[in-house]
Order: sequence, then C-alpha cells, then structure tokens
Amino acid sequence: MTVSLMTKKDVKAVALLEKECFLSPWTEETLLEETENPTAVFLVAKNNDKTVGYIGANNILGEVFITNIAVTKSFRRMGVASLLLKTLIEKCREEKAQYLTLEVRKSNISAINLYKKFDFSKAGERRDFYSNPTEDALLYTLNFNYD
Repeated sequence: MTVSLMTKKDVKAVALLEKECFLSPWTEETLLEETENPTAVFLVAKNNDKTVGYIGANNILGEVFITNIAVTKSFRRMGVASLLLKTLIEKCREEKAQYLTLEVRKSNISAINLYKKFDFSKAGERRDFYSNPTEDALLYTLNFNYD
C-alpha cells in the first residue's frame, strides 16, 4: 500500500470513490480544482496502482480541516483510513500546523473510533448539520504541541 499526493491523473479514480461512498459526491471538476489549490492537501492510497482510498484537507494558516476521507468497500477495515490519517498527521506536524479538525456524522461510530485512536478530542457539535438523512455533526480536533 502506498500513499502519495493526489495529482490530476488521480482525479477520475477519486471521483469514482466519491460516488461510491457519498450521497453528495464531489465532482471531477471540483477535485481537479483542489489539485491547483495551494491550501489543499489531498492524499491517495493505492494498492497495486489501484486507488483504494483518499483523504482531503485544507491548511489555512496552520489550521487544517479534513474535508473528506473515503475508502472503497472492498478495502475497509484493512488499515487504509488509518494509513491516510497517519500520513496527513505527519504532514501537518512537518508543516507545524496548530491543529487538525473535522466534522463527522454522530452515527458514524467507526470513523469516530478511528479519530479517537489518533487522539482527536470531541470539540463540539453542530445540530442538524447533515442532510439525507438529517443528522448532527460532531467536531473532533487534534491539537499539535511543539514543546
């Protein structure tokens, strides 16, 4: 399994992954724009050159927000999301980010457990944040300390 920065060549595969995993997937055009966005950090996980997962984030002045994380169904529970998140955390530390934060559906227990495994702490809640179905979002944050 390898992890690398998403390039324009990866966009089509990532867009297919979006369609598989989300009710409101990002389009190829939107993903392509992210390859040229100086604040964007999108990483893809590949198994034998096949894209099996990705994570997207934006780093704005050291405040990093995870926008998306997805793993194809046949590769779930195999450590792909952990590898992507670990790689993003390492990148954040290299860039001396202040913190890494995200929103997650309240019912997405497997994702919440993943974030807790990496020492994210619950930082808040947004009522009725998601639609299809309507659901609260939990905010989780990982603060970086550079002592």
